Amino acid sequence: MPAAPPNLFERFRPYRRRAEVAFWLGLLLLQVVSSVVVALVDARIGGRAVATWQVLVWELSSHLVILALVPVVIAFERRFALANGAFWRHLPWHVAGSVPFSLLHVGAMVALRRLVYAGAGQRYDFDWLRQWPYEYLKDVRTYVLIVLLVLGYRLFMLRLQGEARVLDEPEAGPAPAAAPAATAAPPARPERFLVRKLRREFLIAAADIDWVQAQGNYVGLHVNGHDYLLRATLADFLQQLDPARHVRVHRSWAVHLGRVAEIEPLEGGDARLHMQGGGLVPCSRRYRANLQAGAGAAPQADQGIMPAR
Repeated sequence: MPAAPPNLFERFRPYRRRAEVAFWLGLLLLQVVSSVVVALVDARIGGRAVATWQVLVWELSSHLVILALVPVVIAFERRFALANGAFWRHLPWHVAGSVPFSLLHVGAMVALRRLVYAGAGQRYDFDWLRQWPYEYLKDVRTYVLIVLLVLGYRLFMLRLQGEARVLDEPEAGPAPAAAPAATAAPPARPERFLVRKLRREFLIAAADIDWVQAQGNYVGLHVNGHDYLLRATLADFLQQLDPARHVRVHRSWAVHLGRVAEIEPLEGGDARLHMQGGGLVPCSRRYRANLQAGAGAAPQADQGIMPAR
């Protein structure tokens, strides 16, 4: 069937990383400017003599460290997702995670301030016992804000990309007489999936799925350069695919053996899979045996794995 024209999500995808970086940088700049103005106004109202460069150092050091911690928070939230029914189960992890977040933020912030103050021939003091509890309360608010922004952006991208769903199979007629248990055939796996996405329908052949990635309570299907989200777990969806073609190579990834172009060994027994047509997929040491066994059992027409480097 002819390839579907690129939708808004697919047109945005080449610029997605730059747009995300620009968003966080713009938010940082806005926060720094507003915080500096507020701090200077408060100092004048309170009659305190504070140099402008000192206020700039305070705010820049704090926000630069927060900016560096944003990818850490995103990765942590991805590991302990708060959406799709896992909120109360994973909330304690985020409550506990706010403590090292604050310690890293305050520790790096104080180190930067002391470095700048030393260059100016001055001394910057920080009383951890007295000041850190106050900083921690502010960091909790910052941590929550980052998580809310991440969740909101993820929801926006989901709506932009469109959530695909496997259509219900037509109702079957009267069931045939049950065969003896000894001769019962294994359940048939679907060769194609009919999915809806952005109010359109697509017929996806199971053999065309290049790789599958777990994304919370969804799986992302990469098919001929297009991505589709299905509400399913990776383990459940793999039961619908032919294990001779698609094998699990990571806790969150499964690949079509015939789409693997090269296996790049890494330290510790892990590997990086170079896929045909571009794309990299991680392969953990735990699942290397699946990849090796599957490569030997894959149908000849599908085998495409080149020797590891």
